[in-house]
Amino acid sequence: MGFWIFMVIMNLMIPLMMIIFGKIFLKNPPKEINGVYGYRTGRSMKNKDTWDFAHRYFGRLWLKGGLILLPVSFVIMLFVLGKNEDIVGTVGGILCFLQTIPLIGAIFPTEKALIKEFDAEGRKR
Repeated sequence: MGFWIFMVIMNLMIPLMMIIFGKIFLKNPPKEINGVYGYRTGRSMKNKDTWDFAHRYFGRLWLKGGLILLPVSFVIMLFVLGKNEDIVGTVGGILCFLQTIPLIGAIFPTEKALIKEFDAEGRKR
């Protein structure tokens, strides 16, 4: 049971991180363009407009994704409650891997939205 609880906590960390940072990026994106914290791509760092737009868009995606992943992940882990550690570990590992798809995958629609919204120099279309 202890290992199952550990795996549940570990598998809820990615959705919780997406929810927390999604809210932060949506409501309070980093004030200054920087190379340390925030959604940092070449397009998003062109100017303040692209920076703010990218954070709002990416934050919305992460918030929605995290809100979907959180209960789904918990329900999936309920299916292995009481199973042996090998099954719990395998399911937990697969779940963690699958959670990285929307975690990282949110970059692609964000970049597409930046291309649609701004020209190559970062001016609004």
